[in-house]
Amino acid sequence: MARGEDRHDHSQTRPKGRLAAARAALGSTKTRAFLRLLTSVGAGRTQEILRLLPFVVMALVALVDFGSGPTYGLLPLLALGPAFASVACGLGRTTVIGLVAMALCVVLGLYNDILWMPRTNITMVAILGVTVASVLASAGRLRHERQLADVRSVAEAAQRVLLRPVPRRAGPGIGVAVSYTSATAEARIGGDLYEVVTTPHGVRVIVGDVQGKGLEAVETAAVVLGAFREAAHDEAKLQGVVSRLENALTRELSGEQFVTAILAEITELAEITGDTSITVINCGHPAPMVLAADGRRWFADPPDEALPLGMGSLKASEPEPHQIPFEPGDQVLFYTDGVIEARDGTGQFYPLPARAYLLNGADPQHALDALRADLLRHVGRPLSDDAAMLLLRQRAACPAASSAA
Repeated sequence: MARGEDRHDHSQTRPKGRLAAARAALGSTKTRAFLRLLTSVGAGRTQEILRLLPFVVMALVALVDFGSGPTYGLLPLLALGPAFASVACGLGRTTVIGLVAMALCVVLGLYNDILWMPRTNITMVAILGVTVASVLASAGRLRHERQLADVRSVAEAAQRVLLRPVPRRAGPGIGVAVSYTSATAEARIGGDLYEVVTTPHGVRVIVGDVQGKGLEAVETAAVVLGAFREAAHDEAKLQGVVSRLENALTRELSGEQFVTAILAEITELAEITGDTSITVINCGHPAPMVLAADGRRWFADPPDEALPLGMGSLKASEPEPHQIPFEPGDQVLFYTDGVIEARDGTGQFYPLPARAYLLNGADPQHALDALRADLLRHVGRPLSDDAAMLLLRQRAACPAASSAA
């Protein structure tokens, strides 16, 4: 009985082991690169197939008509060639395909001795009309593609200005990784924001989410980031940075708009405690997730949460900061609500605590990329809200250095 139970247990664990190995293989950097290559090759091959499709269709129509004669009246199907050409071909190629269709119509009409019959003339006029319409449609499609390319280039330039690349290292031994996914399919930026700056007062971080979407949200995000980059260097206390952001938004915002944000400051306290801590002020934002080096995980909820930025006039007292332990080997994940509110097809929210093990990779950026890929797999479609994540990792102390100390 015991042996049977052992065999039963092993038969249950083997698929789990193979599943874990498959997930690890799919999550590896080389596999992701290979899948991206296959995707790009597949997209290029699809374009080439679409360009060849008009010739294939016209060739099939010609072969069938040669074999069957004028009985079935297949000549009008030659218009499918220039019609399909407008999908993926340029102006010149579409025109050539239309001329080929017209030439095939003449050749088949002579072969079947129906060239001067009324229905053949009507077919030639139809092919000519479809060719002209296809050329016009192709011109409109190319113009739209150029406009879309211009919009994408402007969006990329705006992203580089608004959401600048964060440093991979901030302060002594602190690794930084960032991920941003816009809810708009053709956009690269939205209402979420993040920034990491190294100042004389320490490393200062902001992660925020602007209420609303569209260009107005992007403009508000630009105001917050501009004020933060300036105040982070000028203000000695984190409360002063919050006040500067509040003043900047008071001048810009109208109505009931607001920005949820979390501000953090990392300072060295070696002369006092010998460790590093993170000072956090939470302005109505989701609490960051802390991943301790010993495997513990928790959400650092503030004892006194401040109001969102833009609503500070409703509360007289200043926001109170609180401390998050940040020992060697610890990680802190800041994120926006687009991450934890992402739903799959059944309406289930993304289980961020259960997926925290994905952040245990050797490289912070690769680990965060794995978490983002898992988030997109969970949703299975474009996100309904922008999703930004910023990961801070305290480098573990070397054993030799610890023993020497």
